[in-house]
This record gives sequence, C-alpha cells and structure tokens, in this order.
Amino acid sequence: MKLLHVLALSLLLPPLGLADDAPCKSGLREKQRPGPYISIVAVGPQRGQSHCFICEAADRPAVILFARQLSEPLGKLVHKLDKSLADHKDMRIWVTFLAEDQQTIDPKVVQWSKKHATGNVPLSVFEDEVGPPTYLLAREADVTILLSVKQRVVANYAYRAGELNDAAIADILKALPRIGLPPLGPSAK
Repeated sequence: MKLLHVLALSLLLPPLGLADDAPCKSGLREKQRPGPYISIVAVGPQRGQSHCFICEAADRPAVILFARQLSEPLGKLVHKLDKSLADHKDMRIWVTFLAEDQQTIDPKVVQWSKKHATGNVPLSVFEDEVGPPTYLLAREADVTILLSVKQRVVANYAYRAGELNDAAIADILKALPRIGLPPLGPSAK
C-alpha cells in the first residue's frame, strides 16, 4: 500500500531539479519579425511621450530589451551596450520596462538610469506586466533580450530573476556580430 502512495505522489510532483535547470524561454524566436508597440519614454529625447522604437529601428540593427526589474546586472549590460552606440550610429538599443503603472515606476527608472550611466539608451515603460502581446514574453522571464536586424530576430536571450550575470552579459555582447556589429568584450566598461 505504501508503494502505491509513493508512486501516486511521484506522479503529482515535478521531477526535482528539472524545472529549475531548464533555460528560460521568452519572446520571439529567430527569424520572427518584431511587431510595433507603443511605450512611454522615461529617459531619452522623447521623455514623457508615447513612442514606437521598433518603427524607428526599421531595418537597422537593434537590441531590444524587456525587463521587469531595475537590477544591477541589467544596468551593467545597458551601460556596456551604450558604449557601442558611439561607434555604431545606425544601431538602435532600448529598454522597455514592464509595469502596471508608468507614473509609479518612472522616477525609479530615471534614478536607475543615472546610477548606471545608461547614456544614449532610451528607457521606456509599457503599462502591462505581460508586455506587448505579440512578443510572447514569459511571466517567469525577468529580462528578455532580442537581437534583430532587417526586421528579423537573429538571437533571443531570456533570464529569470537572478540569472543575468557577468557570464550571460558576456554571451550577449559576443553575439553582437549576428546583427553586424563587432563583439564587445570585457574591456567595454
């Protein structure tokens, strides 16, 4: 009888370690086209205005970041990506924070931007924690990063809270040649 209880219980519980070890999957897949969406700019020339960065990017190389939290590692990544804008004027990079209330998060985004010297990378807020529906962002993804060129995704990175670290940042920077840019190494402070 005990064996039946153990077997029944084992069918109800997920295998230990498997769910946590699987990579996070979020957002558009390679070769899919990023669709337009409107967000409210918190930091950048269009501050306070609704803007479509996808529309602005058109066929240019783009790094599209969606985030749910204002984290240190994300700040580090955005700061490094900002350095690449000086040499690659045709590239577009922006961060869209997902939040229910733009007015509540806006001052936090501004402070975070100053702390991490995000420079010329515009930061905006999409007023829905789910994100733009066509992007299929996973709820467990804290950060989703899409590399796109000629209106097609060429790379997708997704991280749960706490997973974006120095090794992950290095992988993202090494992937920049996929959108026609040289890789940014550890020297890109």
